[in-house]
Amino acid sequence: MKLFMDLFSSDVGLFSIATIGIVLGMGAFYVRYFIGHMHADEARAAAQKS
Repeated sequence: MKLFMDLFSSDVGLFSIATIGIVLGMGAFYVRYFIGHMHADEARAAAQKS
């Protein structure tokens, strides 16, 4: 329980939580971004074949 108290009450713990949140957010953004562009490239390639 002391671990969670230190994590949520100390500056280092709060910065750690913020960093983890930012990294997870960036990961989700890039996965969505890359998948969207992959689908757009597939659609463009299919349109050029026809």
